[in-house]
Amino acid sequence: MVEISFDYFRRISALHHELGIPANYAEVRGLTLQPEATELVSVGKTDTGHDCRLNLDAARAWRSMQARAAEHDIELIPLSGFRSVERQAEIVRGKLALGHTLEEILSTIAAPGYSEHHTGCAIDVGTVDVPPLEEAFAITAAYAWLERHGEHFGFRLSYPRDNASGFIYEPWHWCWSEG
Repeated sequence: MVEISFDYFRRISALHHELGIPANYAEVRGLTLQPEATELVSVGKTDTGHDCRLNLDAARAWRSMQARAAEHDIELIPLSGFRSVERQAEIVRGKLALGHTLEEILSTIAAPGYSEHHTGCAIDVGTVDVPPLEEAFAITAAYAWLERHGEHFGFRLSYPRDNASGFIYEPWHWCWSEG
């Protein structure tokens, strides 16, 4: 388990203050502060051509899972992996600038410091059958395969329907963990 420094906590608190995120956000949502990964490796290009990076262990598991899925004619496409705290804050700022409410934003994205993407263990997965990051992913063969086999590779669906954290249903968001 990675230890969270007081400086990191202060940095997150300052960002939350700037963005108007309530001080009790984590408590109310049942979320824990996520450490920011520092050692990352590429697992390939995303659907938009960006480099998708995960921590080393999650990357190994992803590559194994992706290869096994391909043996069953299932294409798993990495859409998003590691995301820094600052990038998360930029996304929130951008949505606020477009007129979205904070409540609306925080139902679709975790506040900076609380995203599993910070750890380098979370990956948003797509496939050729549907547009990326759409609930329709849940009716694809890729999703059905992930539901049956993801856990074998250490991946779990983080945000099922009506999840306790208050996020929208994200059938594309899977997070790797040891054991």
